[in-house]
Amino acid sequence: MKAPPGVALRVAAAQALDAVVHRGQSLKADLAQRLPTFNDPRDRALLEAIAFTALRNRARYDAALQAWMAKPLGRRDAPLRALLHAGFAQLDMQLSSHAAVDATVEAARTMGRTHQAGMVNALLRRALREGLPAGDAAQAWPQWLRKRVARDWPQDAAAIFQASATPAPMWLRVNRTRVAREAYRAQLHEAGIETGAPEGLRDALVLATPLPVHELPGFDEGLVSVQDGSAQCVADALAPAPGARVLDACAAPGGKSAHLLERDPALRLLALDIDAARLRRVQETHARLGVDGGNATVRAADAADLAAWWDGTPFDAILLDAPCSATGIVRRQPDVLLHRRESDLAALTATQARLLDACWRTLASGGVLLYATCSILSEENAAQVDAFLARTPDATAEPLPQHYGRTSGAGRQRLPGEDDMDGFFYARLRKA
Repeated sequence: MKAPPGVALRVAAAQALDAVVHRGQSLKADLAQRLPTFNDPRDRALLEAIAFTALRNRARYDAALQAWMAKPLGRRDAPLRALLHAGFAQLDMQLSSHAAVDATVEAARTMGRTHQAGMVNALLRRALREGLPAGDAAQAWPQWLRKRVARDWPQDAAAIFQASATPAPMWLRVNRTRVAREAYRAQLHEAGIETGAPEGLRDALVLATPLPVHELPGFDEGLVSVQDGSAQCVADALAPAPGARVLDACAAPGGKSAHLLERDPALRLLALDIDAARLRRVQETHARLGVDGGNATVRAADAADLAAWWDGTPFDAILLDAPCSATGIVRRQPDVLLHRRESDLAALTATQARLLDACWRTLASGGVLLYATCSILSEENAAQVDAFLARTPDATAEPLPQHYGRTSGAGRQRLPGEDDMDGFFYARLRKA
């Protein structure tokens, strides 16, 4: 007998959560494989929303199961736990009880767990009656990382944890080579999509409620991109001179280099990335936005291995958006908290220092390097830049305006949720 509508979607949500939570899969990578199996964009959007809501509230849901079940689920029941989390997520999303409960119970049968379908029904209906526990957003963070955040931001830690558990608004970047911001905003208004236009970010619009990108007018034609406000600040912080020779040292997926080229198509820009597969996304991004012509080039290489790629001609401006813990974007990538290990930090800070030193050698005298991360940890940001300045006599830090965030060492730090943006760090470094 054919399963009722929506059951396959619940099964897929449970499988995605099981892969991410119990088998270490990246959420983005898993969804990239799973979403195309659904033809209806509304199904794809719902599957994504269930997965993200479940991951953001994982600690709460585990606490509810622990309180309500006489016997904890075993390791063999990991797929069932994932399905229950998917069910709880639907209740938090305020889907109708029929859709949330009945389809999830039927999904249990489809997953070969007919003998546990009654238990799924009872737990979801108890959640409907009593409500899910409020929980503590900090509990979603591993203890070692929670301690680091509290050490670096003792007055702000609770707000950081709460903001990281809250869905982010959808930021848009209007492609000024194709349409003015206000003209595009008018197109959105005609389509029934209302936006805010934040001050200080000349290309940005903000949607309170995220939409699938295919519902944005002209997305396929390159009129607009999805990019958080913090990432859009990079183009202003680097501010290369017209026609400058620019290096984007860790370019994938290409949003920041595209933004620079939208600002000035005459830039002689080299977009590097160590991952050739991810570099294809840079090319696709540049092609969609129409900035792949002119003097812009892309190349797969380790930016720290100068012998592999540098022709000896110095750059006027360099963007080093360094690989990092991604602790500033947990609200967009909640699986970061599952996959990050304490041992990762030593390797990341060593890589950041290696990239800083190598890129600095390619910078022209008088040139500017913008060091940026989407981390909120001092050792990757303020402490990293302080150490670089201490060992690099021809480097000085230039002040950035207050709207880049609070002062943090030689740079500026925005914490998650501040100004409705992701957590981000910026340091602007000038070569003598």
